[in-house]
Amino acid sequence: MAEHTVIFDVAPSPIRVPTGTLLTEAARLAGVELAQPCGGQGRCGRCAVQVLEGQVRRRSTLRLSAEDLAAGYALACQTVIEGDVRVVVPPQEKIERRLTTDRTAVEVTVPAGYDPQHAQTIHRVALTLPPPSMDDQTDDWARIQRGLRQHAQLADVKLSLAQMRRIGRTLREADWQVTAVLDAEAWDCPNCPARLIDLLPGHVPDDAPLWGVAIDIGTTTVTVWLVDLRTGKVAAQAAEYNAQIARGEDVISRIIYSTRDGNGEELRRLVLGTINALIEAACKRLSADPLTIYKATIAGNSTMMHLLLGIPASSIRLTPFVTAINHIPTLRGEEVGLAIHPEATVDCLPGVASYVGADITAGVLSSGLADTDKVTLFIDVGTNGEIVLGNRDWLVTVAASAGPAFEGGGVLHGMRATRGAIEEVWINGQTYEPTYRVVGNVKPRGICGSGLISLVAEMFLTGLVDKGGHINLNLPTPRVRTGEHGPEYVVCWAADSAEGHDIVITHVDIDNLLRTKAAIYAGFTVLAQSVGVPLETVEQVLVGGSFGKYINVEKAVEIGLLPDMPWDRFHFLGNTAVRGAYLALLDRDARARIRDIASRMTYIELSADNTFYEAFTSALFLPHTDLSRFPSVQAAIAARNHES
Repeated sequence: MAEHTVIFDVAPSPIRVPTGTLLTEAARLAGVELAQPCGGQGRCGRCAVQVLEGQVRRRSTLRLSAEDLAAGYALACQTVIEGDVRVVVPPQEKIERRLTTDRTAVEVTVPAGYDPQHAQTIHRVALTLPPPSMDDQTDDWARIQRGLRQHAQLADVKLSLAQMRRIGRTLREADWQVTAVLDAEAWDCPNCPARLIDLLPGHVPDDAPLWGVAIDIGTTTVTVWLVDLRTGKVAAQAAEYNAQIARGEDVISRIIYSTRDGNGEELRRLVLGTINALIEAACKRLSADPLTIYKATIAGNSTMMHLLLGIPASSIRLTPFVTAINHIPTLRGEEVGLAIHPEATVDCLPGVASYVGADITAGVLSSGLADTDKVTLFIDVGTNGEIVLGNRDWLVTVAASAGPAFEGGGVLHGMRATRGAIEEVWINGQTYEPTYRVVGNVKPRGICGSGLISLVAEMFLTGLVDKGGHINLNLPTPRVRTGEHGPEYVVCWAADSAEGHDIVITHVDIDNLLRTKAAIYAGFTVLAQSVGVPLETVEQVLVGGSFGKYINVEKAVEIGLLPDMPWDRFHFLGNTAVRGAYLALLDRDARARIRDIASRMTYIELSADNTFYEAFTSALFLPHTDLSRFPSVQAAIAARNHES
């Protein structure tokens, strides 16, 4: 097959590729980063490049105008190389990478009565062993086993080949005084199996930290908690955008991207890079060594788990929507690729179905849903919009693909709830001038999820947008205008922003927000209908998700994201997935309860008929096509009309 030279203006040197190679693949080989938030499906137009010279074939020209084509623009993910080419790469959108700040760090209370001796599987055992002699030629490992039987009543301890290669040197260099780090499912059971994780020289002080990590792999955000397993205290927290976003903003886009040669491994490297950077950052704050982390528990939706472990995820999006595995066996740090001790225990929490994963089973535990007698609606407001209805006796669940809008994705000036994010907005109904509150009380950089909900609600109630989310360009204010992306409303002028440009919300942004809220609302209404539970009889609504703790109930109801019911029924819990992973990290009984929760949850597939689609279509309006479902919003609209 013929080969061709490809020159990227931002690459250090040309590369050679065979005929038919996609421009995106050529860019990857050249070390050029191209954004592909739609997963390379040719839908988003964000990987457009300019072909100045040479022969290419465009499979699709979606989102490219005649002027673009005349200028040589092509969608890199849909364009194959058929000759020597020279390519100009426009500046790529950058994912803002900021670690945990004041808004993403949360207070964590150690579970009452936490007893690591009973609850924790990881322990250290100090050993002083008699050295071998001509009278005692017991081998090194048998000598260690004898010491463990005497000091920890452990009769069945296993070790890896890597440990076999190290124990002899460690024992002799430490003069036979060592500390064994072990994982045993039950420390009060002499015949239960245990595993040697590490053998440390000397006797480690009893009060020295014993590190573990709880990890939540969200589609948009990855969160890590560094935990001292002795005390149960969370010592450091870190959060970051999932680097896989550059290859797909939602799970379907990433699954599609992963099916191409080599892309699955690329997605695995990207998420591991994010996780390991967070672990390093958390450890650095405490001068801790990541290699002294001996246990990790991981929560995440089914797709995230598959991509992390390099398990093909294609069956998740294909009828009948089946995962390769829901209950992943215990793994080791080295197997997974985590930058912790290579022998560390890695526990990937169990999922339920293709679109209800370990983030939800962990969330059901940490939210208290599995312990209550009240009929409860649990909503994880994230990219996938998983929803659970039930109580301690029964649990049913659905998943509605919501998209990343409320986490800052798919919104022009969207961002996470970090310093500089507009978190709440009020708009004057006469002047259409906004007032806003910013995280950290600094100049704004963008708008986070809670701010977007507040903003759209205010725009609707003041007449800036209609029920369909269309911006009224005929109002007497310079803040409504037609911009590069169509109709938009200026929330913050450039002179007042930290970025030096206007911060706006566009019609496209609003449309994405409406789709997100419609998917969530339709999901829980269809779920309630399917089990014959009227929404008004739900006794409490628990809202999870990284930004859920900061949602204004009134505004969320006004846009139709949440049902219109008394505010005291709503409880906003923040990131319930990482909290559930934390509980499982500490307590083997909590881990067993998550396994039980997963086995008891009944999953309902929303795509089985048209019910969800019809409910989704009806919810694509502010707040809904059926305004009688939202009497408080009806009253607010009537009050506004009366004032005007």
